[in-house]
Amino acid sequence: METTAKQAWIVDFETGTVLLDKDGTTPVPPASLSKLMTLYMVFERLKRGKLSLEDEFPVSRKAWRKGGSKMFVRVGRKVRLEDLVRGIVVSSGNDASIVVAEGLSGSEAAFADAMNRRARELGLTGSHFVNATGWPDAGHVMTPRDVAVLSRRLIEDFPEYYPYFAEKSFRYNRIKQPNRNPLLYRDTGVDGLKTGYTRASGYGLAASAARNGRRVAMVLTGLASARERTSEARRLLDWAYGSFRNYTLFEAGAAVETADVWLGGEDTVPLVVERDVRITLPRAARPGLKVKVVYQGPVPAPIIRGTRIASLVVTAPEFETVEVPLVAGADIARVGVFGRIGAAITYMLWGPER
Repeated sequence: METTAKQAWIVDFETGTVLLDKDGTTPVPPASLSKLMTLYMVFERLKRGKLSLEDEFPVSRKAWRKGGSKMFVRVGRKVRLEDLVRGIVVSSGNDASIVVAEGLSGSEAAFADAMNRRARELGLTGSHFVNATGWPDAGHVMTPRDVAVLSRRLIEDFPEYYPYFAEKSFRYNRIKQPNRNPLLYRDTGVDGLKTGYTRASGYGLAASAARNGRRVAMVLTGLASARERTSEARRLLDWAYGSFRNYTLFEAGAAVETADVWLGGEDTVPLVVERDVRITLPRAARPGLKVKVVYQGPVPAPIIRGTRIASLVVTAPEFETVEVPLVAGADIARVGVFGRIGAAITYMLWGPER
């Protein structure tokens, strides 16, 4: 799929299948998309009970003076954390981000260090933070893939706070500002997350949409204008939902196949999937879907239920091969000494095939 975005990463939320990757692992200036990491740091402390939405943080002169997008806090005042969160999410406030950073870590630089440590733990391998806002700095970068991973963690880890991203406006200090995410105002299924823009980054967007029970995460960067960002995001979302479909191959606990057993109380053991096996495929690739079971057999007894003894391998055109563990669906005891002698004689007479 072609796109005018310089970088793009679109992924199915449930299966983790990447639907579009255009330089998605290239570190680029993220602009305000990096505020998602600032918010993650806040939400994590809220969930652990280390913070309350009613906590108040003081506004420093540095925060008050910061340029770019603002929620318009006043120097010397204290601001409720919930207002700061909404100021970051809806108004994309650089001032609010700095107030939070200083309130949590004492300084923005110390907060950036904490962001980097947590980012590594979250698996954001192509990201490095210098500040809490995404203000241009040569060392401040994220990959679109990392933004998508972070978006997923925000949704999964903090469902109680994710609704902030769907708010269409926020009023503070007698100033009402609209959410800068243009897809919230259109029938796209989008319910978050964030936009970003600097001269170096171009126009970017991290969005998550849900249609008919299926969620897709999308990250676009390097677009030429706000209008192009909106139109390209809508077009790619329609493509992602129209061109791909999720299929359930097996439900958790289903017996996929049986494996031959050597010297066991039973001749075979059922091979079971422990979780639902769902895949995302291009609609045109469905007829070419192939599923096979791979194992080294016969499997020697004794066998303990739940032991991995095989793999389910799923292939299809234009689809990355998926390998799913298969486990024993039953306990199989080893036969006694006379049974083993009988099996050995049978093997010598007839070989492994009886």
